[in-house]
Amino acid sequence: MADFDIIVVGAGPAGSTAALVAARAGKSVGLIERGPFPGSKNMYGGVIYGRVLDSLIPDWWEQAPVQRWVTRRGTVMMTPTQSVTLDYRTAKWGRPPYNGATAFRPDFDAWLAGHATDAGATLVCSTTVTGLITDPAGRVVGVRTDRPDGDLTADVVIACDGVNSFLAKEAGLYPHADDTSHFTLGAKEVLSLPREAIEERFGLTGDEGADFEIIGCTGDIAGGGFVYTNLDSIAVGVVLRLSDLAESSRRAEEIIAELKSHPLIAPMVKGAKLEEYSAHLIPEGGYNMMPRLGAPGLLISGDAAAFCLGAGLWLEGVNFAIGGGRAAAEAAISGGDSMLDDYRRRLESTFVLADHKKLRRAPELVLSDRVQFRYPQMIADLLEDIFTVDNPRPKPGMVKLVRRAVKAHGVKLRHLARDGWKGLRTYG
Repeated sequence: MADFDIIVVGAGPAGSTAALVAARAGKSVGLIERGPFPGSKNMYGGVIYGRVLDSLIPDWWEQAPVQRWVTRRGTVMMTPTQSVTLDYRTAKWGRPPYNGATAFRPDFDAWLAGHATDAGATLVCSTTVTGLITDPAGRVVGVRTDRPDGDLTADVVIACDGVNSFLAKEAGLYPHADDTSHFTLGAKEVLSLPREAIEERFGLTGDEGADFEIIGCTGDIAGGGFVYTNLDSIAVGVVLRLSDLAESSRRAEEIIAELKSHPLIAPMVKGAKLEEYSAHLIPEGGYNMMPRLGAPGLLISGDAAAFCLGAGLWLEGVNFAIGGGRAAAEAAISGGDSMLDDYRRRLESTFVLADHKKLRRAPELVLSDRVQFRYPQMIADLLEDIFTVDNPRPKPGMVKLVRRAVKAHGVKLRHLARDGWKGLRTYG
């Protein structure tokens, strides 16, 4: 007799969702978490899109430990002294069923894991899974742990053990595990600031929130930045391509300091007090870096499966983790020799793989040399020329300004056309 029908490794959004769905189906579930509580090891710099929970936890927005509902979204192109912002806001996102929210991951993850334990899952914390147990035929039948009472067995293991998944690597599922170009380092500071100051500076009221995503703020390292609001704190951070960061002599906290001193950001964070600094690897490559999603007796989900979409216009992860965890649990419940095929079919029939496939070229485009290092300066300089009034000289024509800006930054019109076409194919 196995100790559990299903063992889930990792109590993040993917693992807790998998445990919740399996436990509700009547399966005995062990949910193993290496931290002292779910969320204790997690760092997240972004917005949680919770609509994926609608059918799992009805009226989840009345229960979830949300900081603010995002009603203002800004996309920023930045140079050291300039910025261009596409600033969108809507009252619709500030009422049920909402669109996205800021939240502290320790609170959110613990809340979601609580639903799994309420459904009957057994949560085992402060336990590190050190390897897989296989039978003579090579099928995964359990996990090895660092607990004194030893190993745990199961009919199915679902690995949701994060971006650096040791279980996926041990199973030989991750061909890109050592390719640093597929990963970024996310680093974040949480800065405390009175709630009234946040609402005044960002133009918010009540539980409204703001989120800004930034390109052009990371110097010669490909990546981006972000600023978002909590109730009485602001999160400011950067996402840096790991291969570029390794080649540079810079540290992530230096780049965050430069971002905070920028003319656009400095007024937002003035007088704020540093409360927390954290950093974490992110699977940035999207669909093209995904591992094989399982092996006999084993399924991979969440960040371990690279279900994270950093695509410039869309920066999502938690929703894909929840959707992937649900699909993994449903496939594990059905079981059988076709479990892995069933899992992939379920993923392909939902947004999890459909969106990743659609945006598979986005990481390459967003992290390209021109988007990262040329277009922000070119666009900012072009708008500066357009809005500068230097009478008595007459205004130059728009075509002349565009040609001058393109030439000044080593971009050819065919480059603009090519990248524009790539963008349409990527996001269209």
